[in-house]
Order: sequence, then C-alpha cells, then structure tokens
Amino acid sequence: MSTNVLRTADGWWVVLPQALDSARAGGTPNDRAVPVDTKAVTTAELIADRAAVREAALSGEPGTPVADLAALSPLTTPCRVVAQMVNYRSHARDSGFTGDIPPAFFRKASGSVSGPGDAVIRPPHVKFLDYEIELGLVMGAPLPLGTRVDEPDLPSYVAGLVITNDVSARDIQLTKTQFYESKSYPTFTPTGPYLTLLEPEDFAHLLDLRLKLSVNGELRQDRTLADMIVRPAQALTLLARFQTLDAGDLLLTGTPGGTALKAPPKPVEKIGALLPPAVKWKAFFKSQAKNPHYLHAGDVITATIATSDGRIDLGEQRTPVTDAQ
Repeated sequence: MSTNVLRTADGWWVVLPQALDSARAGGTPNDRAVPVDTKAVTTAELIADRAAVREAALSGEPGTPVADLAALSPLTTPCRVVAQMVNYRSHARDSGFTGDIPPAFFRKASGSVSGPGDAVIRPPHVKFLDYEIELGLVMGAPLPLGTRVDEPDLPSYVAGLVITNDVSARDIQLTKTQFYESKSYPTFTPTGPYLTLLEPEDFAHLLDLRLKLSVNGELRQDRTLADMIVRPAQALTLLARFQTLDAGDLLLTGTPGGTALKAPPKPVEKIGALLPPAVKWKAFFKSQAKNPHYLHAGDVITATIATSDGRIDLGEQRTPVTDAQ
C-alpha cells in the first residue's frame, strides 16, 4: 500500500492511512498526519529513510489535521527536472500529430518548482498561459547512463509519485521554439501536495491512475495512464541514453489532451506554413486571443491523480493564478 508524505517548514509528515480510507469511503475529509522522526532535509534523504516513514505511519499517534499544515512542495530543490513531450495520444491529436511520434525530452529549471497551494504567477510579457497536468516520477536511486529499465525494474529506480502542472507560456514556446524558457519561470511547476511513496506491488496499478485538471470547476483534462505513448520504464531507458538521474530528481511524464493550446485545422496550418514567421504568429495569436481556456488572474486550477479504488491517491493540488506585480 502506498504512503503519502507531506512536507512543511517544520519537517516531514505521514498522512495516516485510516484517515485516507475514511475520506475515500465518502466520509468527511478529515485527513490527519504525524511527524516523521528523521534528520532528512532533502527529498532524497527522506526517501533513504523509509524506516522512519514506516515507523511514523505505525506510531498510533492521533495526528494533526492536514488542513492545519501549510504544505510545501514535497520535491526539494535544486534537482534535475526532466519532462516528456507529447506523450499522450489525446494530446498528440490535439497538437495535430499523426503517425508515429518520436519520444522527446526537455529540461525545466528546478527554480520553477513551487508548492501545491502557491499561486502560479504570470510574467508581464506572457499573454497565453496554459496548464498541463502531469504525473511526476520521483527517483529513488541513481539512473546511470546506458541503464535498461524493464517494467519489473521500476521499483528499483522510482521511489514515488507527485502531481505536477507543467505550466507553459505558449507565446514564448511557439515563437522562440523554446521549451526551457517557456516552462521554467518561477511557479511554473506546482508540485504536490503529497509525495506518494510506492511499494513494489503498487507499480502494477500505474495504468489505472486517472489525471484530472479543472479550471474554476470546469473539467479540462481527464485521462488515465493507459493513454500514454511511452510508459515509465521505456521512458527511463530512453532517457538513460544521454541523461543520468539521481535520487530526488523528477521526471514529468507528459500531459493528456484538453490543454488550451490546440493545433489549427490542417488547411489553416498549411497556409500558415507559407507565410513569413512574423506574419504567421501574429495571425495565430490573434485567433488564440478568442480562446477562453487560457489562464488569467483570478483563475483557480485544481488537479488530482488517483486510481478509482483509492489504492494510490496523490491528493489534490489547488493553485490560484495571479499576474506578476
């Protein structure tokens, strides 16, 4: 059974399993947490001290209401943050891709990582701010170059899971073909609330995880991992061809369809390809300005990832959107 861990300014906490079971059964959400007796400061150190996590979970203490705790990102920084591009079939369709899609990765600055309740801050020069719910894999052991990871090997490398939101400045991403900048501004990777530590038997249930993202209560994204193109074991194998990872590093595994950005119809796309870049992008963003799904100040993004039976439940991430002052 997976274990949910919370981080605050005071340290690490384990969410009590019985409280989670009560909430899943339809009772009042009254989750409680107990502190972990550990010297761990970083996520990697916490993962290495699983014995302390288990001891806290079995302590029998009444615990503190989770609602009274100010959750920080369970992923401490600096660390490596790597992401997969176009890794759900539904997102590929939205993006206008047809046929085979080659696996692709990009990096995000770890300075973009923020807490599960922190505001997403839109920079003054960004007009088209988008959301992308993604399952984050948190590494529990080094991934050396050349490593081959098969499905049974996943527990040897992946310690746990987190909810992430790969917030994207689309006008930067598209006009500059610049993923690193467009996805790396501060607060552009909300993470948490929980680090969900997995047991080996939990990995068999990954494809049952359902990703849901809503904006102001309107459901925008809703898919399970079964929609994935490159699944976690294969992704780690491909990544290890050129990139090492260490415990505490994060891999974002792609987003399902339903983002604000969608490819224009094929005839429009073909015409746009004939235009000078400045003219093409001016026309494209003029049409995008009519799209109400981009994020604006005052919006609230809600994201959840869980299996339907509650065996794995990463909690709820709720982030407001504000403009930079």
